[in-house]
Amino acid sequence: MRPYLLALAWCVCAAMLTAQDQKKPLRSPDTVYIPSPSALVTAMLRMANVGPGDVVYDLGSGDGRIPIAAVKEFGAARGVGIDLDGARVRESVENARRAGVAGRVEFRQEDMFETDLRPATVVVLYLSTPLNQRLRPKMLAELRPGSRIVSHVFDMGSDWQPAAQETVNNRPIFLWRVDAR
Repeated sequence: MRPYLLALAWCVCAAMLTAQDQKKPLRSPDTVYIPSPSALVTAMLRMANVGPGDVVYDLGSGDGRIPIAAVKEFGAARGVGIDLDGARVRESVENARRAGVAGRVEFRQEDMFETDLRPATVVVLYLSTPLNQRLRPKMLAELRPGSRIVSHVFDMGSDWQPAAQETVNNRPIFLWRVDAR
């Protein structure tokens, strides 16, 4: 190949990679990123009784700590993190690599309202009560009976009471189970 064609091909590839790397969020985030403390992550996954048969989805996954912990510490079959922020997704991928679980976790830059939740057996949330309520019909429509939903701090509103609730480090966590339709 001629040198100038090789240089041109390299420039085109570099421009494409740069454009992908600077991908903007799909829309503005619904909430701000606040990492869940380790004790809360452990308590939420324990409350959901996460184990080897589970596929754990974290909606608004931030740095990926919950899907990583689900796989590494609780033996979940798979962890999936969903976040609008491409920088957080890249950070999560790197965190999973460093934790040695990159083959069992996946991070997607997606809108949680458009994500297919059907593979999930556990959904973890740290959003807000209004967002939880907006997600509730989607979760109830897509999650199989017996699936668990765990939320840090925020509930689903007064018309859906949690199956369990506890306080860890002065912060409430809630558990709901999806009933048979």
